[in-house]
Amino acid sequence: MTGEKYYISDVDKKEDTIYCYHNQMGEKFIPSHTHKKGQFLYTEGGVVFIKTREKSYFLPARHYMWIAPDVEHSIHPSSPDVIMRNLYFPIYPSDDTFYFNTSIHPVNDLLLELMLFTNRWTGHIDPQDKAAYTIVDAFKMLLPQMSNFSLPLSLPLAKNKRLKELTLYLEENLGRDFLFNDLAVSFGFSPRSLSRLFQKDLGMSFIQYLTALRMLKALQLLLEKSLSIHEVAMKVGYNSLPTFSNTFQKMIGVRPSEYIKMNHVSRRHNS
Repeated sequence: MTGEKYYISDVDKKEDTIYCYHNQMGEKFIPSHTHKKGQFLYTEGGVVFIKTREKSYFLPARHYMWIAPDVEHSIHPSSPDVIMRNLYFPIYPSDDTFYFNTSIHPVNDLLLELMLFTNRWTGHIDPQDKAAYTIVDAFKMLLPQMSNFSLPLSLPLAKNKRLKELTLYLEENLGRDFLFNDLAVSFGFSPRSLSRLFQKDLGMSFIQYLTALRMLKALQLLLEKSLSIHEVAMKVGYNSLPTFSNTFQKMIGVRPSEYIKMNHVSRRHNS
């Protein structure tokens, strides 16, 4: 089954089915595409970035992403060995508002067990197949009830060319101390005009953007590298471990040490 056939054509071939697909990525990325069904995406074995037209999302271990119907997106794994677990659901106008918003949520044990149970099916699950359909439809119904807490694991993408260059520079130099005024001048802005551009183009202040960028990088380092929490803090620009830990908890909902433990539990569960 080619990437184009699976990701663009096959999912929506039948309107009222739930489409199930668990497999290794086997490729560097999945190009930008849409589907009419809503997508539950869970990954194992590495970090995955999902890019929409407006935002870049980071999907860490033990979390899932809900991609609303008709949202154009591309998928960028850290390795072709990443396993993707996908469930695609038909969404109806009377459905809960949850299904119409793209978001990232922690996966609890019940969702994890139900999702792993669906590994036995591939392709379209027809409503007439009552045994299988009842289980996956119940999975869909459970999502809004079990997903009250969403993580702000996304960053808006800059539209302005010079701002794009600046945000790329930030991403590649996160361990540095940035002086906003000097940064503005280096990229041809006045501090005032750059401050306004951040708000207008990205909908957040420079500090808000930089903090989110640092936290997303910290998540990636905590998952992929054999670094101590203090080393991660230094690599993303924090000289104070308590400040880093407090900022991480404020954004992610748990402290870095708790997040590492969650990831280890998830790996043991899936191995």
